[in-house]
Formats: sequence, structure tokens, C-alpha cells
Amino acid sequence: MSKPNRMRRETDDEARAVGQDLLRRARFGALGVICPDSNSPMVTRVSVGTDGEGMPVTLISELSLHSRALFHNAQCSLLVGEPGQRGDPLIHPRLTLQCNAEPANKDDLKQLYLSQHPKAALYFDFSDFLMLRLRVTAAHLNGGFGKAYRLSPSDLRLV
Repeated sequence: MSKPNRMRRETDDEARAVGQDLLRRARFGALGVICPDSNSPMVTRVSVGTDGEGMPVTLISELSLHSRALFHNAQCSLLVGEPGQRGDPLIHPRLTLQCNAEPANKDDLKQLYLSQHPKAALYFDFSDFLMLRLRVTAAHLNGGFGKAYRLSPSDLRLV
């Protein structure tokens, strides 16, 4: 028999609002993939935007190791939420998303993505860059010490 998870709190409206805010404001994140060469986890920093439905999207080069990893195994995770200017970085909220990466239409998302990442205009149209939608399947919010929640896509207003 397993022990109940006493560390995770019941999801409430405040947790939902924090998770939604972290996702909507995210412009960068840590993308976790499984490296196809070694079957080991790998984490890389990527730019993050949201599509019209609020789903996270990223613009990545097909030349990168993490894009190769996603072609091999579309399951990934994305950590968003930056530490604040003061205090211990671990007291600031962060959101880990469990996702499945899927191709997204780059042309359809160009205007929205560039409004979120204006400097990406320098390389957005390069032929090796593609847009991926990270379809969220589950989320874990760490709102700071003692504030852990499991969130669903509907908690984040993604369905």
C-alpha cells in the first residue's frame, strides 16, 4: 500500500491562477527531452510563446540535438517561471508541464510569436527553423515551499 502524498495540496483557484499566469508570461523555459543517442535525459533552454489557445509553442532549429530528440520521442517536459530579483530562488513559483511536441504551422503563428519574441524576426524565416506546439498533458506547480499542486490542462484553460 502506498502512502498518501501529504506534500501535494488540493488544487484551488489560486493555484490555477498562478499556473495560468506563469504559462502566459513565459518567454523562455527549460525543455527536457530524452536524448536518442544515449537514452538519457537532456535539458536545454528554449524560447516559449503561446498560441491563440494558450498552448505553449517554441521555435527551434532542426539542426539542434533537442529537435532530433523530439522527432524520436515527442514526449517532453517544459519548466517555466523565473526566480525573482531577491531571496532564495526556490521560494518563487515555477510550473513544470508534461507535453507531447507536435508540428505547428509556422506561418499561422508568425505574427503572434513575433509579438511575443520580436528579436526572433532575425531568424524566424530560416529554413531550418520550425514551430512546435507543446500539447500539455499534465502540469505540476511548485508555488514555493510547501505549495505543490498537480494541475490539468483544463486548470490551465487549455481545453
